[in-house]
Amino acid sequence: MSTQSFVSSVPWSGATASARLVRSGAAYPGRPGGSESVEVAERVRRRFAADGVEATPAAVVSAVRAEPGAAVLGDTTVLRLADRVHDQLVGAGPLAPLLADPEVTDVLVNGVQVWVDRGAGLRRAPVTLGGPDDVRRLAQRLAAACGRRLDDGQPYADARLADGTRLHAVLPPVATSGPYLSLRTFRQRPFSLGDLVEHGTVPAALAPLLAAVVAARLAYLVTGGTGSGKTTLLGTLLGLVPPTERIVLVEDAAELRPVHPHVVALQARTANVEGAGAVGLTDLVRQALRMRPDRLVVGECRGAEIVDLLGALNTGHDGGAGTLHANAPADVPARLEALGMLGGLPRAALHAQVLAALQVVLQVRRTDKGRVLESVGVLRPAGEQRLVTVVPAWQLGRGPGPGAETLARYLADRGVAVPPILRAAGGARS
Repeated sequence: MSTQSFVSSVPWSGATASARLVRSGAAYPGRPGGSESVEVAERVRRRFAADGVEATPAAVVSAVRAEPGAAVLGDTTVLRLADRVHDQLVGAGPLAPLLADPEVTDVLVNGVQVWVDRGAGLRRAPVTLGGPDDVRRLAQRLAAACGRRLDDGQPYADARLADGTRLHAVLPPVATSGPYLSLRTFRQRPFSLGDLVEHGTVPAALAPLLAAVVAARLAYLVTGGTGSGKTTLLGTLLGLVPPTERIVLVEDAAELRPVHPHVVALQARTANVEGAGAVGLTDLVRQALRMRPDRLVVGECRGAEIVDLLGALNTGHDGGAGTLHANAPADVPARLEALGMLGGLPRAALHAQVLAALQVVLQVRRTDKGRVLESVGVLRPAGEQRLVTVVPAWQLGRGPGPGAETLARYLADRGVAVPPILRAAGGARS
């Protein structure tokens, strides 16, 4: 079989997984002319990079074949070399199959080691990236494709790939044994509430309560640690918003993709290389208020924008939502207080604003078996100073808590039927 006919029969969607696993960043041991093969691949890569020619599979194979001495290489070796050059020039390279795996949530690169998380913790992945220079080029190419600078003068970058994958990269010498790459994958098909129940994230008996919170237009925060599933749960709940309402999303990085017919999204922008042009979340929240939102959503509250969000939720924009990093529901008031101070809001005013603006806290947690909704809490005042406290209305493994009656009252006051899980706790109001 000729090389051309052989190439046409090979799927080039980032190359086959088996070919990737045998590829190496060094010479091919035991193969004649192994070091020469590596030199051929490097020359071809440099030529494509210098000429700016599109690195199609056919063009890469032709370029390899045109190299001096390539005539003595077998078809298998040519395909391996072409695969390697293609990976170094296009997309996520050897990491592409991992990012395409629907079970993968995170791909981490430490130097040349690849780690992957499929929901049950990190595991080493049998992927060969070559040497540190190859990883550096991969990181720089991915960052450049997103319009980000990544070099010795700017040794770190935060960007979003075309498919929605979030990229963070750090180069040496800041990354002492790097380069380091952290990629958070993007799920093209959002979860439904039924999916979360099926996966064990949300107990079946609790699903009607979450739907009732959305229907009653209660304002809520989804809280938890990094990677606990906050964005996933928030996006799912936004899909329950009636189609007659308009959702305006404000995000630092576009991650929320709720299944809803009327969603408009605003994304923050970092400064350019001259340090100009930055647009922060605070500015976007203010712009969102002029866009007639029925539901105002801040993807992640982590700065002074919390002041504008609370102000918006206190001026008739009920039913809003957001996510917040917090290790436990009891930590939420302190986190909000710290963020409010960044916006210049005094402590007493912050707590008063929170009590008037927010009603529910949904705490998610990451376990060895996956992500799970750990508790549903309500925000209530405590003490003479009326400081915010989170009272559990439901807890995993414990059932309804002391806040169940308050949550039932919130729902009933807004004309929404109290779910059985609250009625069973005596939380229904006649």
